[in-house]
Amino acid sequence: MAQHNELGKKGEALAVDFLLKNGYEIIERNYCFDKAEVDIIAQKDDILAIIEVKTRSTADFGNPQDFVKPKQIQQLVKAVDEYVTVNGLDVEVRFDIIAIIKASKDFKIEHLENAFYHF
Repeated sequence: MAQHNELGKKGEALAVDFLLKNGYEIIERNYCFDKAEVDIIAQKDDILAIIEVKTRSTADFGNPQDFVKPKQIQQLVKAVDEYVTVNGLDVEVRFDIIAIIKASKDFKIEHLENAFYHF
């Protein structure tokens, strides 16, 4: 497996652990619809948190959250609309980013709630 794929998988595992420690229930991982893949769908209280995980080995080229592009956001929104409709959910949906940067032997985790909005 390519090194960046391993880093991405490690980042998603760290994000799940982080969310669980912060009172979230993990509903789905790697939910796919059409051309989109939602990394994590989690719930806390009456909020369905759609979480995009961005992991980088360095912040030299920008913050991980800066790599979520408008087209990807559009695809995520479409996938989540489908997920909510198919499952008949009546919840508030929030789009978050968990940005993870490898810092020597450790990882820095930042949870950005309401990272982007859908219309």
